[in-house]
Amino acid sequence: MTRLEAILALNLLPGIGPVRISRLLEYFGGAEKVLSAGASRLQQVDGIGKETARIIADWENHADPAKELEEAKERGISIITREDEGYPRHLLQAYDSPILLYVWGEILPRDKHAISVVGSRRSSHYGVTATRKITYQLAHAGFTIVSGLARGIDTAAHEAALAGKGRTIAVVGSGLARLYPPENLTLAEKIADGNGAVISEFPLHKAPDKQTFPMRNRIVAAWCQALLVTECPAWSGSLITANLASEYGKPIFAVPGPIDKPTSAGCHQLIRDGATLVSDASHIIDDMGELPFSSSAENSSEEEGTPELPAEEAAVMNAMPPGEEMAIDMLIGKTGLPSSSVTAALFKLELRRLVRALPGFRFIRR
Repeated sequence: MTRLEAILALNLLPGIGPVRISRLLEYFGGAEKVLSAGASRLQQVDGIGKETARIIADWENHADPAKELEEAKERGISIITREDEGYPRHLLQAYDSPILLYVWGEILPRDKHAISVVGSRRSSHYGVTATRKITYQLAHAGFTIVSGLARGIDTAAHEAALAGKGRTIAVVGSGLARLYPPENLTLAEKIADGNGAVISEFPLHKAPDKQTFPMRNRIVAAWCQALLVTECPAWSGSLITANLASEYGKPIFAVPGPIDKPTSAGCHQLIRDGATLVSDASHIIDDMGELPFSSSAENSSEEEGTPELPAEEAAVMNAMPPGEEMAIDMLIGKTGLPSSSVTAALFKLELRRLVRALPGFRFIRR
């Protein structure tokens, strides 16, 4: 049995969870040793009672890791553990970080530059519009958007990230073979097809339940550099996710809403409690103090975790000597690009805080 198969077997066992699995791994020094230990020795580990020890000792009647691996391979899903290089480092901040992740798509180094976006499943037109606007801008600025693939705000966030030609990570509260909600399968396929990844810590055929969604939320909270709440009522999973992110030391941002709408109450409470009020992505970018793209991003590499600027933006940047004011017509002449392309590139570079607009349609490189 391989190390991955042994860890997978533990993850497939019912009712154990990442915290107790972590204790077992630390106590015995490896998943293979956990599976070969007798019930009496297993009970010596804190939190491992008689019934849990019996299930682990009898694991072959509860789990088939080889079958799970084979099905994952057939579905184009990879499985990574905390010991693997591709495991997101941010998740290790959580005391109950996932033992492993099923990954449909690809996680890249640049995905560490992430903003998580959460909100109500029963979203309003206002909430969806605000989410699309801000998330689109954040994706344009180079941030990976992390959300939960749920109906409402989550869906709007993923769609806006794709529309902004950015990357997005969908963390689901079910197994990837039981994707929930099922109507978002097409969206999940678009994400996995070169635009990010759909991930889960649950076995492939795990159905969603009241426990899986809070577990999903802690991943959303831990993955990001900051968390944005765009719409939620006074009592919601989004507030729990925001509280988790705050415990992990992540900045919290919230979009205000109409004062007479219950769907705005949660965001207003967050703002009263110290979250930063935002109505535009620039408010988040200014507070973050660091962008995924730097002024030398065109020379950076994926190995450093920083994505390259798109070709037209890089061409405009290269045409702007540091400290020298440039008019749009000068940039058009130097780059050879159409005026519409130069204007669009300047807008995106402004959003990335790489150039600054001056009076008279002139620009200067920061």
